[in-house]
Amino acid sequence: MKELSGKVAVVTGGASGIGKALARACLGEGMKVVISDVEAPALEKTCAELGANASGVVTDVSVSEQVEALAEGVFEAHGACHLLFNNAGVGAPNLPVWETTPNDWKWVHGGNVHGVVNGIRAFVPRMLASGHEGRIINTSSGDGGISPLADQSVYASSKAAVSIITECLHAQLTGRGTALRAAIFYPSGGMLNTGIWTTSRNRPPEYAREKPPPEGSELKFDDFMAGMKQAGIDLPVQDLDELARFALDGIRKDDFVIMIGRENMEAQLVERAKKLARGECPIDLAFHG
Repeated sequence: MKELSGKVAVVTGGASGIGKALARACLGEGMKVVISDVEAPALEKTCAELGANASGVVTDVSVSEQVEALAEGVFEAHGACHLLFNNAGVGAPNLPVWETTPNDWKWVHGGNVHGVVNGIRAFVPRMLASGHEGRIINTSSGDGGISPLADQSVYASSKAAVSIITECLHAQLTGRGTALRAAIFYPSGGMLNTGIWTTSRNRPPEYAREKPPPEGSELKFDDFMAGMKQAGIDLPVQDLDELARFALDGIRKDDFVIMIGRENMEAQLVERAKKLARGECPIDLAFHG
């Protein structure tokens, strides 16, 4: 998809972080953008900041009826959706699997996996019926899609699922000769200062943890970076607006995998495959002192 001006984009989880940067980048291309988010005050503030071509719809992507209503509203208002960014996501405390709770899995997989599937189910039939060229861009993570971290079993497994869902979706859309394509977006380039660090603020009461998380299992971005600096590790931070513009460039190039430093993925995946072929666990052991 080369020409973006005048087209319509939908961005879930777009009131802050990567989603907000994606919305801003789309607006910069002359697109109309519909932003959905579960946080009403943040959504209202973002839409006011981004201007007249941005509109907002409060949506919990884990609830299929709300995503269906979002899609219906988009097509009633604009008659099309050319770019669908299934971007909304949440995280859970970093813990061994046996210390997670049922609600950790219900909440994270509800948002990260069911949210993507709900977006696909609500929008893709309408996008197909419209006959327009379009792209479905699903936000995954290298932590899961490429090289999962041992202590992030809940989050990493959800993002691994997103990657596989997107592979299947792209193959289905292409194999059926449609005008739609799918892409996996791996936010990358450095550390990302986004709301994923504090998603517990949006955790609904019905998915509250059955027991308090252990101290230190939930870190804010600034605290994590300060700890790394104290340990003598200077981590780069990726500018989110630059990342969003990179994503749009990937869409123009018809890339299936959109990722800064994508060329480094091969070595990681080859090593992972070699370990699996030897009958070994490919994830580095997690040590705690």
